[in-house]
Amino acid sequence: MTGTIPDMLSPEFAADPYSAYAVFREQAPLFYHEAMQSYVVSRYTDVERVFKDSAFTTANYDWQLEPVHGKTIVQLSGREHSVRRALVAPAFRGSELQEKFLPIIERNSADLIDGFRSTGSADLVAQFATRFPVGVIVDMLGLDKADQPKFQKWYTSIIAFLGNLSGDEQVTASGLQTKAEFAEYMLPVVQARRSALGDDLLSTLVTAEIDGETMSDEDVKSFCSLLLAAGGETTDKAVASMFALLLQHPEQLAAVREDRGLISAAFAETLRLRPPVHMIMREPAEEVEIAGGVIPAGKTVTALIGSANRDPERYKDPDSFNIFRDDLNTTSAFSAAADHLAFALGRHFCVGALLAKTEIEVATNQLLDALPDLKLADGFVPVEKGVFTRGPASLQVEFTPA
Repeated sequence: MTGTIPDMLSPEFAADPYSAYAVFREQAPLFYHEAMQSYVVSRYTDVERVFKDSAFTTANYDWQLEPVHGKTIVQLSGREHSVRRALVAPAFRGSELQEKFLPIIERNSADLIDGFRSTGSADLVAQFATRFPVGVIVDMLGLDKADQPKFQKWYTSIIAFLGNLSGDEQVTASGLQTKAEFAEYMLPVVQARRSALGDDLLSTLVTAEIDGETMSDEDVKSFCSLLLAAGGETTDKAVASMFALLLQHPEQLAAVREDRGLISAAFAETLRLRPPVHMIMREPAEEVEIAGGVIPAGKTVTALIGSANRDPERYKDPDSFNIFRDDLNTTSAFSAAADHLAFALGRHFCVGALLAKTEIEVATNQLLDALPDLKLADGFVPVEKGVFTRGPASLQVEFTPA
């Protein structure tokens, strides 16, 4: 089939995956991509099933994640997964998030905005979006802020490894080197924190206990690696994409500026239309019939979130940005009951969804308050980059200096 439909490794696909997604949904809802050695599904109902059906496991992360992170929570299943998730989840919801980490989020956002608010112009990607979530995570973990450039470099390398669909050897080597460098940096920090606890997430992780089970130094290190990559890349792309969309739809930007309660709706619609992660892989433990075909046990399945979220069988006018749409539940958009697929679904629903929502709300409120006449720079048109993860490469804006 890969000879008759768009190739996911081609420059044309990278430039415009959305047109290819439409072809996949209509002509090849299930196909095998030889170079990627993966079956691909693209319709909403099929991607939803891949995330929810227990037949589809995360065994693929043994080769896709573990080489750069070590063994992480997303590879686990059954009680082992539920216990590990219970150990880390409280830090990302409720009072822990609001009381302990909200001030960190607010401070990081404000500091970045203060760096350019008096200039009259900025690149919201380079000067805000790429730096904001990593700064938040570094502060949450209680790490040295002076080392933030290292974390930025490491998470970029890890994301490149995860999205290395063509098997580039240099990208692979860089990812493996990053794992070694991060372990060399992080393990002594974890060990030191066990001896001198603080009021930070790293201290929470090293002392967390459920039914007598705790996290080893390696567990904590791997989770921190995963948090930096997943939390950094996704929030980075989400902030940039949401502002690009709002700035290109001034009437909707004006509505959000007037009613800040619409921020969550704008974020949910951004996640639907332009999700930060366009594809997630799974591996069926048994032969599965899906999308009119059969996937053998043990084969990789690529679930195209970027396509499923634009399925016309699920959403009206799916290629349009509309924060007022009535077929997207924004109340449940940041929970396991979400009807968009940007955070996946089921037992591996993104544990950091509420953290991302809080970061987006803080950043949006502060940017709109500080830059009341924010607009795209004259003649600038945002261009998305990326295949595995995707977002604006740059976002040049202008405003009255504050």
